[in-house]
Amino acid sequence: MALKIRLARGGSKKRPFYRVVVADSRAPRDGRYIEKIGTYDPRQPKDSEERVKIDAEKAAEWVKKGAKPTDRVARFLSNITVEGESKPIVEWEHGNNPNKGEPGTKAKERIEEKAEKEAARKEAEEEAKKAAEEAKNAPAEEEAPAEAEAEATEEEKAE
Repeated sequence: MALKIRLARGGSKKRPFYRVVVADSRAPRDGRYIEKIGTYDPRQPKDSEERVKIDAEKAAEWVKKGAKPTDRVARFLSNITVEGESKPIVEWEHGNNPNKGEPGTKAKERIEEKAEKEAARKEAEEEAKKAAEEAKNAPAEEEAPAEAEAEATEEEKAE
């Protein structure tokens, strides 16, 4: 018989409340269980002592007997120590799924489109800056011949 330490849901619709129970793995989630060892109220603030209440000694006994906690219960048990011991009841490690945080195909396409638009905008800005610099430099060169022509016309008028 494979034993699990898991959550059994109670409470009404949209108001969850869970019992932490030791049950046969083949039993239904909210059905038959061997022993209730605690409670979990997700509606309580995270720093509240009322949020998770687990009898540490009972949980440690069941883990020693071979009961496997589910991921959520293992997370709770990793924060609890039995009196007289320094390490937690269960060593819990965060799951490693590197693909879970990766964006989907449509999101990747949107990111690529955004990057292309940004590159095009930067190119347009650079071209505008170059054109402005050329405009600044070109009139200075053109003014010199224009000034020479103006002087020539003044000399012709004087003659």
